[in-house]
Amino acid sequence: MLSYRHAFHAGNFADVLKHSVLTLVLDYMTRKEKGFSYIDSHSGAGMYQLSDPQAQKTGEYKSGIAKLINQTDLPEALQPYIDLIQTFNPDSERNDLTLYPGSPAVAKHFMRRQDSTHLFELHPTDIQHLTNYCYRWKKAFIKQSDGYQGVLGLLPPPSRRGVVLIDPPYELKEDYQKAVNTIIKAYSKFATGTYILWYPVVKRELVTEMKHHFTQQNSNNNVKNLLQIEFCLSADSDEYGMTGTGLFIVNPPWQLSQQMSHVLPYLKEKLGNHNASFSVCQLIEE
Repeated sequence: MLSYRHAFHAGNFADVLKHSVLTLVLDYMTRKEKGFSYIDSHSGAGMYQLSDPQAQKTGEYKSGIAKLINQTDLPEALQPYIDLIQTFNPDSERNDLTLYPGSPAVAKHFMRRQDSTHLFELHPTDIQHLTNYCYRWKKAFIKQSDGYQGVLGLLPPPSRRGVVLIDPPYELKEDYQKAVNTIIKAYSKFATGTYILWYPVVKRELVTEMKHHFTQQNSNNNVKNLLQIEFCLSADSDEYGMTGTGLFIVNPPWQLSQQMSHVLPYLKEKLGNHNASFSVCQLIEE
């Protein structure tokens, strides 16, 4: 369909959750000298101008990252993410946010000479923006092709160390199961990789089906060590719109669950209200 453009949603509460977790995962990976591969199935444009008409039309970043950027009581685990956002916004102390990094820009912040980055995007406009953003980024490989197949074609990476982000737009209902299936297939090829699957909470039954598919596969000794993190601004609803967001993470860093147990109550306080909720659940043990 290719109608989804993340520029309308850059910096919203879902991005805050997704990118704060991605920051913690990539920081953990760089603690070892050995290189690793970062693979992003649905990369988007790479970087987003918050002054652009798309971002201004929805203003979603104003109730997301803009509420956090100048807080002085941040949990320790949230600080690296806010520091990263501030590197792109030197005037953020005046609440002058102009740029928001997509997942490729978050990854670029951590990539070292020994690491490699593989980015997939199908949208014709976003792939051009992404290519321009990655100009002169050595060991970054961009392809305008199906990200699901792209992920599987790169596993296992030569270093046997890797982080895979699967972040589809969910324009099609089939994306929910397709994303889970991709991780199950990827895990069978590379069981020690870290996999991050983002999802929106639009219809609860779709998320429940994803969870059941993971746990059903586990009965056949497939995916192990699966963590689910969720942050919802309001209760589940049959009305149109995203009420919450979440992540399934396979092989998370050992301290991630504890870190998010400090971050999520803070996000509820700063971004939510009495209707907001959060959860951290180890769905499948190691």
